[in-house]
Amino acid sequence: MRHGKKFNHLGRTADHRRAMLANMAISLIMHKRITTTLAKAKALKKYVEPLITRSKDDSTNSRRVVFSYLQNKEALKELFGVVAQKVGDRPGGYTRIIKLGSRLGDGADMAFIELVDFDENMLKTPKAEKKTRRSRKSSAPKAEAAAEEAPKAEEAKAEEAPAVEEAKVEEAPAAEEAKAE
Repeated sequence: MRHGKKFNHLGRTADHRRAMLANMAISLIMHKRITTTLAKAKALKKYVEPLITRSKDDSTNSRRVVFSYLQNKEALKELFGVVAQKVGDRPGGYTRIIKLGSRLGDGADMAFIELVDFDENMLKTPKAEKKTRRSRKSSAPKAEAAAEEAPKAEEAKAEEAPAVEEAKVEEAPAAEEAKAE
């Protein structure tokens, strides 16, 4: 029975699973985005996020603990250098999983897993407003507010128009006097 066994074993022995997750974590740190199955991506997220949190504190002990998981000096330099600098102010949630659909060969669910702060496309696009199903109730107060603001805006434009015309009238005699001289 599997009472109390909460993580996905991924059909592998403990040593094989540990080695696979370490290799995937190294690839994720070095390339910032990898494509894998959804189950492996979820397992990798649980594996790599504590390592990224640990990298925010650049101490000898932190480096040794992370190295015991990764066993790769280049990935360690990248993690404690570039990655830790970008995620320094983020309180968590360093990775994002994006589902891609099914793999043709065996129908396995595929996904991207990427480091959030390194995706240039997501950083540039502004966040869209969320639409809810009950849009009538939420849009009614907005419509009333817009209806109240519309007359105010028209009044403001009406007040600006005479001021602009007066300025033009004052400039015209000055321009005629300049031509006469």
